[in-house]
Amino acid sequence: MPHRKKITLQRLASQLGLSAHTVSKALRGLPGMSEETREIVVKAASKAGYLTRDQKRGLAAEHIPRFTPSPRVFRYIWTNELRGLSLHQLILQGIQEKMEEFGHVVQTLAAPGEGDTASIQQWLDRQQMAYWDGIFIPPALPAKLERELLALELPRILINFPSAAEAVDSVIWDVGTAIRQAVRYLTEMNHTRILYIGDTTRHRGLEIRWKAFKEAMEEAGQQVRPEQHVIGRIVDKEQWADAVASQLDKLEATAILCAVEHDPAWIYYASSRAGRSIPADCSLVSLENDRNPLVPELTRPILLVREAGARAAERMLWRMANPSKPYEHTLLQGSFYEGNTVLRK
Repeated sequence: MPHRKKITLQRLASQLGLSAHTVSKALRGLPGMSEETREIVVKAASKAGYLTRDQKRGLAAEHIPRFTPSPRVFRYIWTNELRGLSLHQLILQGIQEKMEEFGHVVQTLAAPGEGDTASIQQWLDRQQMAYWDGIFIPPALPAKLERELLALELPRILINFPSAAEAVDSVIWDVGTAIRQAVRYLTEMNHTRILYIGDTTRHRGLEIRWKAFKEAMEEAGQQVRPEQHVIGRIVDKEQWADAVASQLDKLEATAILCAVEHDPAWIYYASSRAGRSIPADCSLVSLENDRNPLVPELTRPILLVREAGARAAERMLWRMANPSKPYEHTLLQGSFYEGNTVLRK
């Protein structure tokens, strides 16, 4: 583990060109600065190994050692068949940054795909698991692979919504609340005919999004009929664009809520097929894992993907220090970004 020079609050502030008061407020989560400044301060403190008194007390209260005599090695499991590479990069970034604070190592491991002829158990037998200190299980893994990983007798953190009665700690960004935030914002802007776009069955998180949409719309006094929305899996994007255009007309929708991480260009293209311009004729809210450079001012709920990775790392260290404690499931709720893709109706 690299040796860290002792750093004080004043020294950290000087390095950042900020006042000690500002740095202290940033690390304690107090208001009075931009989120960009807060993020810079938090990252610098983490890199330097600086902890506030409350952070030190928190580690002590949860029996998490700040330093260990030798680094631990953890694995992040993923498959080459997973879509959304940026999603996993964000999760990994959060995990690795947090583990580096404690001097630990996180390595990625590509699991066999669903079409691989070797069994998952044979693959596991070749991986020298005796040298693993714990594993992180990300979202959207094939169900069989996830079950095999959850059955391993070593510390595990599921970065996903757990299935019923699953004996594992889990951390995930709260997509259910994100959908409710989106519906609330759109209805406050006088949109009641909202077209929902997104698969509803492929993964547990997708089912949660659809359920949250139906509940939020019903609470707003609007009935949801599945046949009026685009809720199937995307096989052909041209056919999908035709379906979106058709449903926009049938529902006479004034807004779109895209509940999956589509390329926004396809949303704009599908809307244009129906003769709709965003946001002049049709407002748009979309769930994205991070800020999209194609539509930087996209109105969206903030999904705390990288933060979920960091929290998963903390939960791993907590579980190792508290092996007999009850399992815990953590949902991270983000804020809502009011961009320029929604207009009041």
